[in-house]
Amino acid sequence: MDYFRPIAMTDPARPRDALPLAGGWCWFDRVEVLSRAAPARIIAAHEVPAPVLHRLTAARPAFAGLTMDRPRLMGILNVTPDSFSDGGRFLGAEAAVAQATAMAMGAEIIDIGGESTRPGAVEVPVDEEIARTVPVIRALRSGRLAAPLSIDTRKAPVAQAALEAGATIVNDVSAFDFDPALGPLVARMAAPVILMHAQGVPATMQDNPLYSDVLLDVYDALAARLARAEALGIDRARIVLDPGIGFGKTLEHNLSLIRGLSLFHGLGCPILLGTSRKRFIGSIGQAPDPQDRAPGSIATALAGIAQGVQIVRVHDVPETRQALWLWQALNTDHLETDT
Repeated sequence: MDYFRPIAMTDPARPRDALPLAGGWCWFDRVEVLSRAAPARIIAAHEVPAPVLHRLTAARPAFAGLTMDRPRLMGILNVTPDSFSDGGRFLGAEAAVAQATAMAMGAEIIDIGGESTRPGAVEVPVDEEIARTVPVIRALRSGRLAAPLSIDTRKAPVAQAALEAGATIVNDVSAFDFDPALGPLVARMAAPVILMHAQGVPATMQDNPLYSDVLLDVYDALAARLARAEALGIDRARIVLDPGIGFGKTLEHNLSLIRGLSLFHGLGCPILLGTSRKRFIGSIGQAPDPQDRAPGSIATALAGIAQGVQIVRVHDVPETRQALWLWQALNTDHLETDT
């Protein structure tokens, strides 16, 4: 089986026969052909099989009301006592609402999670996870925050309570592997969903992650999860896919996935990249404290955007928004100074 990775470009000197990447801001005229059985090779874009080329070029439909023709920021709100970067800071509803309101000035989506999924984390009871997240969602909606709210959960009861309270999106780091009831719930409630790849569960996922070829293995796993979601009745237009940086991956695995991100456009869905403040950034960037990893987080976010990634999930919203404005001014003909 061949895999087709478009070589994403943003240079203004665009050849006349270049093709749009996922209908967005990047273009490509060459493709790297990858295989488990043969060396990689480069071909012209017009040599790609027609069905694959259509998936690589077609504009993505709007997700949760947001067009996918420009990069979108998802702000991270952890209402937990033990998240690796900001655990405990926003556990109280008042602090959480204030943080979400501030982030919404620069982020188009706010992602609210009541269970840490950092390496080594243990499962949180359903009732406790609901008690942490639902009051925040209700308060934000009663305060007339209009931005899409995402519930970061693996559990159907938590997702249902959050959606009923006003959440818009379900963000499942297990891609329906953890709770078999979550997929049918998402289908029944017609909720937009983010499906992430993870190898193992948070408690043990970093013990010894192994892959035959991490880029191709994650691609195949996401293809299988996408097919499962569609079989449940979830329209592809409501699905975003996330390669799961740091979830059952070593530093080298993470780098390989980021370098090859444009491959995932072949699945025909928008891509989400979440690298913010993760351990590999601290290792490479010599920043042991997660609070000091904003520069490295921004560097990896922009690397993803340069490959056409439509959504980046970040802690440092104002800093990333400023970097994105500058990146757009330098790399595209679209100057955007508001959200």
